Amino acid sequence: MNATTDRLDTPRAAGMAGVAFALLLAAAIVLMRIAVPSGDVADAPIDPDKRWAIQVALEIVPFAGIFFLWFMGALRAHTGAAEDRFVATVFLGSGFVFVATLFGSAAAAGTVLSEGTPSAFGRHYAYTMLATYAMRMAAVFVFATSTIGRMLGVFPKPLAMLGTVVGLVLLVVASGVPWAELVFPAWALVISLYILRVRRGTAKTGAPSPTDPP
Repeated sequence: MNATTDRLDTPRAAGMAGVAFALLLAAAIVLMRIAVPSGDVADAPIDPDKRWAIQVALEIVPFAGIFFLWFMGALRAHTGAAEDRFVATVFLGSGFVFVATLFGSAAAAGTVLSEGTPSAFGRHYAYTMLATYAMRMAAVFVFATSTIGRMLGVFPKPLAMLGTVVGLVLLVVASGVPWAELVFPAWALVISLYILRVRRGTAKTGAPSPTDPP
């Protein structure tokens, strides 16, 4: 396998990881909402018969975080070496902080579930880390990705505009509106499928991608 094929296959594999991340994170969110269907997860009672849903969601989260790192790699490979250093720093920083807060909230939720009588403080801590901090870092990540895509012309204009809308939703309403957090994995799925389509097209034609060096 030559260098050109390697360069095409690696982003394609990472793009598939982006699809896996989107599906896993969406599954974890849906399971959590099934277990705690009312507005504020931090205050709503947990049905003992549905604790399994939360436990499964917590098992899924680490894998979602791992696949997210590969998703970040797919995005960087798609934008190429011409990315702006300032925006790229925001992109990387927000992505790493998102994963850290996602793992932190899952660990806190797991500790709360293991207790005989879950404390209000522990539940609020886990929920706040996920709904407030993780989702707002996700908003910054979406903004940075859309900015890079728009500046370099590697994303079509509607896709960049979609990122702006998704970022605003995550930044403003995700912490208070049930199910709003699903817009992040939905956006990641759309971006991943777009990258896979572009890479598949360049592999068939042998033409370089928009950001490949000459």
